[in-house]
Amino acid sequence: MSVITSAAPYLSLLDEQDSSLKVYALQSLNKQVDQLWSEIANRIVDIEQLFEDNQFPHRQLAALLASKVYYNLGDYDAAVKYSLLAGDAFNTNERSEYVETIVSKCLESYIKLSQSKYSDPSVIIDKQLTFIFEQMLGKCVSDSEIKLALGISLESYRLDIVQEIIENQSKNNISDENIMNLIGYVLTCITTVINDVNFKTETLNALMLLLLKFENPDYFLVTKIIALLNDSVFAHKVLKKLLKSKDNVSMAYQIAFDLVGIASQGLLTSTSKYIEADTEIDSKDVQTVRLLKILSGVPTCDLDITFLSKNKNVDISILNTTKKALDGRNSLYHSAVTFANAFTHSGTTDDSFFRSNLEWLGKANHWSKFSATAAFGVIHKGNLAQGHAVLQPYLPGSTSNADSNGGSLFGLGLVYAGQHGQILDFFRNTLEDNSGSVGNKEHDIILHGTCLGIGASAMGLADLDLYNELNAILYTDSAVSGQAAALAMGLVMLGTGNEESLNDMFAYAQETQHETIIRSLALGMAFICFGKENKADEYITKMLDHKSSILRYGGCFTIGLAYCGTSKKSAIKKLLHIAVSDSSDSVRRVAVMCLGFVLLREYTKVPTIVELLSQSHNPHVRYGSAMALGISCSGSGLKSALDVLEPLSTDSVDFVRQGAFLAKAMILIQQNEKTCPKVKDFKESLASIVSNKHEEALARFGATLAQGIIDAGGRNTTIQLENTQTNTLNMKAIVGLTIFSQYWYWHPLSHFLSLSFTPTSVIGITENLKIPDMKINCNCKEDVFGYPPKVEVQVTKQAEKVATAVLSTTHKARNRAVKNEKTPKEDKMDVDEVEDKKESDKAAETDSGVENEELQDNQFQSLYVKEPYQLSNMTRVLPAQMKYVSFSKDARFTPLKKFRSICGVVVLKDNEPGKPFDKIKTLKESNITEAPVPRSFDIDPELDNFDEIDNM
Repeated sequence: MSVITSAAPYLSLLDEQDSSLKVYALQSLNKQVDQLWSEIANRIVDIEQLFEDNQFPHRQLAALLASKVYYNLGDYDAAVKYSLLAGDAFNTNERSEYVETIVSKCLESYIKLSQSKYSDPSVIIDKQLTFIFEQMLGKCVSDSEIKLALGISLESYRLDIVQEIIENQSKNNISDENIMNLIGYVLTCITTVINDVNFKTETLNALMLLLLKFENPDYFLVTKIIALLNDSVFAHKVLKKLLKSKDNVSMAYQIAFDLVGIASQGLLTSTSKYIEADTEIDSKDVQTVRLLKILSGVPTCDLDITFLSKNKNVDISILNTTKKALDGRNSLYHSAVTFANAFTHSGTTDDSFFRSNLEWLGKANHWSKFSATAAFGVIHKGNLAQGHAVLQPYLPGSTSNADSNGGSLFGLGLVYAGQHGQILDFFRNTLEDNSGSVGNKEHDIILHGTCLGIGASAMGLADLDLYNELNAILYTDSAVSGQAAALAMGLVMLGTGNEESLNDMFAYAQETQHETIIRSLALGMAFICFGKENKADEYITKMLDHKSSILRYGGCFTIGLAYCGTSKKSAIKKLLHIAVSDSSDSVRRVAVMCLGFVLLREYTKVPTIVELLSQSHNPHVRYGSAMALGISCSGSGLKSALDVLEPLSTDSVDFVRQGAFLAKAMILIQQNEKTCPKVKDFKESLASIVSNKHEEALARFGATLAQGIIDAGGRNTTIQLENTQTNTLNMKAIVGLTIFSQYWYWHPLSHFLSLSFTPTSVIGITENLKIPDMKINCNCKEDVFGYPPKVEVQVTKQAEKVATAVLSTTHKARNRAVKNEKTPKEDKMDVDEVEDKKESDKAAETDSGVENEELQDNQFQSLYVKEPYQLSNMTRVLPAQMKYVSFSKDARFTPLKKFRSICGVVVLKDNEPGKPFDKIKTLKESNITEAPVPRSFDIDPELDNFDEIDNM
């Protein structure tokens, strides 16, 4: 076969009048275009004219040749344009670089147009482009690349194709398990890739309807979708189905427990109302009553507080040392110790530190007293049975001190955080009793505490009546009570996206002159926009374009919360632009900080993104970088994040060091020397800074708070902004961390950080809500995830060294006294004993050092062991440890959730029903003083003889 070296002969045929000659020329050129495209390009206009000639019979062939020429010229837009005009002449099945590139470009173009068409139906998409798109998807399906086809369909917002693919898989006798995997894949894509809220909602609804068609769907996916949709109708439908089946009632309980952990109060309250109103459900049936009780959240609070109380591992010497080092007469230092104590004992119900230091506590004045009283609420958070009684002595009517009154009301809200049902009426009455005296300083403080309490307890309730009651307090325009009311309004309407509320709050923010109110309104708007993504763009733009720096400040938080965990590029780009261009230091600081919220799920990227910002000449930007790392990498122990924070810990500016200490504590929470070797040095540096009287006050304040954070909840809680069970956002934790960041302006808000503390536990519970005393396997080395050693051990060693030092003089005196008795043996033995002890201590330290080095080099490698050790039920299990935890297959109690991460409350199946077992009492049960009702029993007739008993 001869090789064609020139296109000239064929190009000359294009000038002929005979159409057959032109067709022959096009066919020949089409075969050799990759070699001769440079010559053919000189006649591209003639080839285009052939396509435009309606009388020419092979117009599509001309378009195909033009497409290939433009492809070789690098003009891909023109190449795609003519490939679409080529129609059937363009063979998508051809295996060539040209076809692969053009198809790829066509898919990109179609996806972009299809996304635009979803929001704007007037957009027109070329039929040939649609044909190529659908043809390629069909090819993916035929090649068994199902997930690829689903992913492309989702990206192009073609829900119809997604449904068709999944339904066809069902018709092809694919196993239910594989179909559930496909639905799970779609769900993951929806939560991580798709950013249009309307399409996300539409897809979630479609997936839910698909799942409900199965007799036994994956209830893990069902729970996740219900939480994402915040749909009480679906929740009621699923729970009703499980209640009626009787065999699956335990699964209904598990779903209820999971929803309590991840869903809003509005969803839980509405679901309970639907169940109570459903005439097909027996509301008096014991199983229905139990389900409603679980949905109330009361059992979960009881279990969590029991776990924290029984497992607390507080090193009280740290608090005592810090208290002695900081002057209690200084309100900043007094508040710092208050917060550190509250964090350390959060949820443990152990308020002994306060009760043992009443004289120190009495030094608190005004807002320090407010914070100190509220700290009791943090310590008793979740103690629904006794929380009110604990705070009763400080509530209005029990004492006339307004600071104690306001603090106790705020604390009461923290006790009942997320549990409005038992306390909201009390708060409303208090609000009504004091609302007539707005402007009075004492009543303002009480209203301040009441509003904060309402915000914490009714978070996410979406109650418009309650919102209006708070709005009435706001309109009095009092700086103190209005600040808390505005914040509470946002918390009550959390995540609803209510446009009327947003418009009202934005309008009032432009009217009032009080900066505290404007800031709270801006933050409240951010809470209402939580998770709303592109739906919040209108308000984000309005806030960022405003001349008020405080509203721009709120606009940054709105970006952070609206796009929380999405890693949306446009949101990141906007925040970075603000961080380097805004005229306000506060706005720049919070813009960098909010990167942590947006990149929550891709936290490993944050150190790289903020590394340059952490070296900025502006200290506010450096502080924001530190907090961004603390927020996104909380509880992870991420080394790269700690490396970026290292220079910030020794920054020349005091508040930058403060931020670095707080961020490090968030990252290192629940870490020990074996999981993260830097923990020991960090704790020692905190103690050194706190005790250094020459250190700036803000740095000492930050170091003290960091001590409380790193040991939060008696070392049994972590800061977890994503729910482990369902990979959904932990709304309560994110909100708590957001409000905590406002301590910069108002110290009492620091207590909100307690909402972020998530108990790290495994609590197995039976169908009748009893906790069996059982064992769980952990297939890793026992000491890897243990508690870090207490500082008290070091104090003991120092005492031994002092005793050894005294021996030298003692021995000399003793030697002189017994010289004539010739008994040096005793002295020698004492010295030898000391020397032996020193040598053994040195050897132990050397061995420990070698062991630590090995663990550092092989961190988390080869931790799995064949012979597991046993963990008790209701025990501490760290997030990194969960993959090693399992239930024995042959055990009496096994979890309903299979092949899922075992954490939190796990409903157990009793494989030996009716057989008695040892139970663990909850804190509520332990405090019941009444004698239990005796079990029913039968009396043996032979023993029931009173005459014989009388004669005995």
